Amino acid sequence: MKGISLRQRLALELNRQIIKDRVERHPLQQLFWESTLRCNMRCRHCGSDCKMDSLSPDMLFEDFEKVLRRVKEVYDSHHIMVVISGGEPLMRQDLAECGRRIYELEFPWGMVTNGRLLSRSKLDELKRSGLRSITVSLDGLEEDHNWMRGTEDSFQYASEAVRMLAKDPDLAFDVVTCVNRRTLGKLDEIKEFLVSCGVKGWRLFSVVPMGRAKNDPELILQGGEVRQLMDFIVRTREEGRINASYCCEGFVGEYEGRVRDYLYHCQAGVSVGSVLIDGSISACTSVRGNYHQGNIYKDDFVDVWENRFQPYRDREWMRKGECGECKWFRYCEGNGMHLRDDDGNLIQCNLKKIYE
Repeated sequence: MKGISLRQRLALELNRQIIKDRVERHPLQQLFWESTLRCNMRCRHCGSDCKMDSLSPDMLFEDFEKVLRRVKEVYDSHHIMVVISGGEPLMRQDLAECGRRIYELEFPWGMVTNGRLLSRSKLDELKRSGLRSITVSLDGLEEDHNWMRGTEDSFQYASEAVRMLAKDPDLAFDVVTCVNRRTLGKLDEIKEFLVSCGVKGWRLFSVVPMGRAKNDPELILQGGEVRQLMDFIVRTREEGRINASYCCEGFVGEYEGRVRDYLYHCQAGVSVGSVLIDGSISACTSVRGNYHQGNIYKDDFVDVWENRFQPYRDREWMRKGECGECKWFRYCEGNGMHLRDDDGNLIQCNLKKIYE
């Protein structure tokens, strides 16, 4: 296979067996809660199309709490990370109280934030409520981040949050960056900024053409640009000054084992589940296609997790279209579920772009 060394191929074959075992066991290890669709920014790439005043009301914590109590009856809560997402979770006035009750149920919990509302006092309050991990989104330096986030002062707040969190030894913390065509050539500058702030972990995404990004050509990396991103991550990892890694966007051919700390496999529906704002039981919240497996208001979450999720755990149905004859399918299995539309069609294949 083009670009794959014998060593990589052997590792990928071993990984296939590990994946097979993991799918059979499907251990729930990460549970996302889409707690709100309200957001205080207007991001160009938002897949949820969140707004300041969402038409979808915030989910009552009591509804999600019932799920947690049921999960705790069957599984060891200490090994299931609850991730509060949105929208912007800090839009919820009761966020600390929600976190406290999650902590009292003995689940570790974390959150993803744009940082705008993350003051020192708010962070201390969240830590007292059991906060264990936190991710801040930063998509470039000032001009580019503000452009991406649709607000004039978003970089100020995000950068202040990054500096504050980088100095906090009690939290698992990283920065996530959605790379677009404007920022691709500025990644070294972003890296130097993050290193200067003391950031240790940095995850880089490429934007998927869905939601607001669907018809925005400035956001979507093309052919050689994806390879440029991969080469940057490889160089940065070799430098060792910051642990840069590519997201779980999909299989990346010759870059497997070089741009992440693990070999690719989509964990959506295998070890990652979610409860969405309307109660839908799904997998990773990045999955925007309609692959919901049930709803907490009429189904038992544990029963759904144990007995459904077939589209996530057997990917043979993805062997169609451009994936049908692809030589990489053995290791890729059709890419991540978040790259499929409602009809199961592949929205984007970065592996194909790498080899264009």
